[in-house]
Amino acid sequence: MKTYLLILTLLTASLASAQTLISGKVADQKGGPVPGVNIYIKGTYDGTSSDAAGNFSFSTDESGKQLLNVQALGFKPQEISVECIGQPVNLQVSLAESINLLTAVTITAGAMEASDEKKSVVLKPIDIVTTSGAMGDITAALLTLPGTSTVGNDGRLFVRGGDASETVIYIDGMQVGNAFGSTASNVPTRTRFSPNLFKGSFFSTGGYSAEYGQALSSALALNTLDLPLRNQGDVSVMSLGGGYTQTLVGKQNALTASGNYYNLAPYQSLVKQNFDWEKSPSSWDTEISLRQKWGNATEGKSGFLKAYFHTEGSNMAIWQKIPGDNGRGDRVELNNRYSYGNLSFKHLGNKGWFYYGGLAFSHNRDALKLNLDPILQITQLVHSKAVAVKDFSPQFSLKNGLEWYVKSYSEALVDESLKRNYTDQQVNHFIEATYYFSNRLIMVAGLRTGHSSLAKETWVTPRFSVAYKLNNQGQFSFAAGKFKQLPEEKMRIHQTDLKNAAATHYILNYFIVNNNRTFRAESFYKIYDNLVTYKGPATDPQNLAQNGSGFARGIDFFYRDRKTVKNTDFWITYSFVDSKRSYANFDAKVQPSFAPKHNGSVVIKHFVSALKSQVGTSWSWNSGYTYHNPNLPGEMQGKTKAYSDMSISWSYLPRPNIILHAACSNVLGRSNVFGYRYASQPDEAGAFASLPVGQGARRFAFIGLFITLSKDKNANQLNNL
Repeated sequence: MKTYLLILTLLTASLASAQTLISGKVADQKGGPVPGVNIYIKGTYDGTSSDAAGNFSFSTDESGKQLLNVQALGFKPQEISVECIGQPVNLQVSLAESINLLTAVTITAGAMEASDEKKSVVLKPIDIVTTSGAMGDITAALLTLPGTSTVGNDGRLFVRGGDASETVIYIDGMQVGNAFGSTASNVPTRTRFSPNLFKGSFFSTGGYSAEYGQALSSALALNTLDLPLRNQGDVSVMSLGGGYTQTLVGKQNALTASGNYYNLAPYQSLVKQNFDWEKSPSSWDTEISLRQKWGNATEGKSGFLKAYFHTEGSNMAIWQKIPGDNGRGDRVELNNRYSYGNLSFKHLGNKGWFYYGGLAFSHNRDALKLNLDPILQITQLVHSKAVAVKDFSPQFSLKNGLEWYVKSYSEALVDESLKRNYTDQQVNHFIEATYYFSNRLIMVAGLRTGHSSLAKETWVTPRFSVAYKLNNQGQFSFAAGKFKQLPEEKMRIHQTDLKNAAATHYILNYFIVNNNRTFRAESFYKIYDNLVTYKGPATDPQNLAQNGSGFARGIDFFYRDRKTVKNTDFWITYSFVDSKRSYANFDAKVQPSFAPKHNGSVVIKHFVSALKSQVGTSWSWNSGYTYHNPNLPGEMQGKTKAYSDMSISWSYLPRPNIILHAACSNVLGRSNVFGYRYASQPDEAGAFASLPVGQGARRFAFIGLFITLSKDKNANQLNNL
């Protein structure tokens, strides 16, 4: 019996001594303690969590070689092999940070996003249609952002001292030709596309990705909606016209078709116009949009196909006075036909591969009559793109893309049977690498190369950007790069071997979003080279050369606040631009007429629950436009008074599916002047007569009723944004 008890005692002691004590400390890569880390033997319940100092300790009955799992949120998990032989095991574990794209730093230098999906945004998609003064125009809403200038007699996007041709617009990654409506000289235009189409946009004011090219100043990438929420019909009745949109939604696909008609004649018969219209502008448009999903993202393979087709027509006839002439002036008649279609896809493949691309076609035909002389101008653009992205690790990804463009332009004097044209084929390749050093530091480097068959020129443009996130959620970004752009078609038609103009960008940005408040400050320096110069008027340029150069430098500020005042959202912007360039028919470097030095805007939106209404106002201001006065020595010596426009809007929802919207621009009736036109020859006294370039009317008023028909009585036209 004694012998049995002795054996039992020794066996018990042996089993007790088989327990292994595992302890240690968990630290990050900088040596700081990591609390709350889960540490356990794989396949067992044996384990613990680290304390505030990163220390841990637990015992296990397991024996032999075991795998110790170490896991913590924000860090890469580790497996450590340990030998459990009853002896204490002490470990010093160093965890590497994992990259979380939802919280990691992003590049914000030169970039402003309008999205509900990203965190570094300055606008939401709904802002495009609810900003006072924008009148539902995408670019008009963007003109309330820093880095832009309002040029009221044009209506297109002018960014940081660049002219409107220096901005390129994309829809779902595919370039759009002639994105703005055709118009007569000094009559403002607007974008052709409805803001209700888009779920977000990426607006770059410089230093942008190697994926985009042929733009010296800016790129605007618009992304259309994926699958709409429901079947619905949308009726629009406006003071300018009306339209209807029908949306049909399936499990994996959707179809949207719309048609609209606008005619300003009734409105202009009621409101006094400064322009001498013979035929008020009228237009129609139709659109078809198709969406098709496939696969399952959770299974690693899925994709999305989008097809979009837009076609429209417009016409107008206007008399434009000639300085020094008491007659009615020149008669300009314009008949425009425009079509744009694109087919784009995205596909998520296996092993970290992602593919996207597409094919787009733009066709624009302007049939002009300048007095009695008919002129026909046709511009066409074909763009195809294929891109492959490989995520080699959570830190490193590589984008590789190939593009092919066909650009053609022709113009003809119809009665004289004179015609000239050109076709240019361009091939571009771009490669871009993104590397996250940590959640706080990211670097992107890219290279874009291109070749033009018409210019017989090959070019290489490097791009680089880096961003670092601070402890207070703010971040600094820096971007630099070279950008090329071939001259406008109305210059190339005179000399088809013109080469690329060039711009070099340097941008330093600070950005912070905290508690529904956003602040953004950005300084920039842009250098221009090889700008087109000529002698004589722009309509008949002589001695074309590319000897022009210049610069644009300045600083932008943006502040948006949705927190401080209840039910109120407001933003304030200010931009300073110092820009001079030798270009066109100027002999010296001058401040361009489209680059006012000081630009600012204030936008306020307030929701009044008791009235079921959102009221808003916006104020845009700049310090005035330069112009050339031939009666004075030198060039571009004149400057207009400051520009100012205060607009108001009111949106009333009597029912959730009905929106009544009213708006008025320049409500104070300020008479803004954008420059002066001068006679081509002096009068008998030796002076050049002039006429101001002003607004079509003191104010523009709009009222519209938007009704949504669907099973969901709470749905309206803003729900999909």
